[in-house]
Amino acid sequence: MTTGLTIALSKGRIYKETLPLLAHAGIVPKDDPETSRKLILDTNLDDVKLVIIRATDVPTYVQYGAADIGVAGKDVLMEHGGEGLYEPVDLQIAKCRLMTAGPVNAVHDESKRLIIATKFVNCARRYYAEQGKQVEIIKLYGSMELAPLVGLADRIVDLVDTGNTLKANGLEPMEHIADISSRLVVNKAAMKMKHERIKAFMVEIEQAVKERNA
Repeated sequence: MTTGLTIALSKGRIYKETLPLLAHAGIVPKDDPETSRKLILDTNLDDVKLVIIRATDVPTYVQYGAADIGVAGKDVLMEHGGEGLYEPVDLQIAKCRLMTAGPVNAVHDESKRLIIATKFVNCARRYYAEQGKQVEIIKLYGSMELAPLVGLADRIVDLVDTGNTLKANGLEPMEHIADISSRLVVNKAAMKMKHERIKAFMVEIEQAVKERNA
């Protein structure tokens, strides 16, 4: 039985903010994904590999066992549904909010169905269903702020950090859906098969999070 670990990460902010936590667990990548073309990175530990994939694919890789462990934003996990995963640790990194937003001072005709533009289709549908509102959802992959400006949608559902991009485009945050941060996720089968190794890794990561926030 192999006891090695494969950890799924995405480039960018999550990767950079995960590095110190991995270092606390004694794991240091040999390559930088920003400069290397490799998609599987070796580390200082022969039996630990990092796979570098799109943020939205991390839960899928972990769910199906292509990675034992991953780091994914709560927004991605909410959209994915979290099947086949444990979500044992809130890493408290890459924090932001999932919110609705729309044009400043806009008044919506309540007799008409709201049109929502978002890449978080499942999250948006679930949120408005809980509000008892029927909405039409248009899936976009980027530049959400443009949709209300050109009349494609009444509102958007998107991640908000500072709110500066919304403000620059004449929009304002409206309803708060969820606080978002990155989470450690673990494949359920791997948790059984490699329990001691993964548990030890989790303890190190939890300790690193506590020390950073102390």
